[in-house]
Amino acid sequence: MKRTTVKLPDEVDAQLRHEAARRGLTISELTREALETHLANGRGKRRRLLAAGAGRSGQSDVSERIEEILAAEVDRSH
Repeated sequence: MKRTTVKLPDEVDAQLRHEAARRGLTISELTREALETHLANGRGKRRRLLAAGAGRSGQSDVSERIEEILAAEVDRSH
């Protein structure tokens, strides 16, 4: 594994530290995860959850199934 130094604005550093603590990860673990996700998603393109358009689906039970739908979309994007 290689070591890399990254300079971050104070606000981004604070957010990174807060999120790492919240998730029980080290700064390095969260940074690696974020970079891997960013690079895996079409060279930095934001991942699009298809369920975001669920309101136009024509299905009447979407609000009752939203957790199931979102979980399926997240699984599909990994």
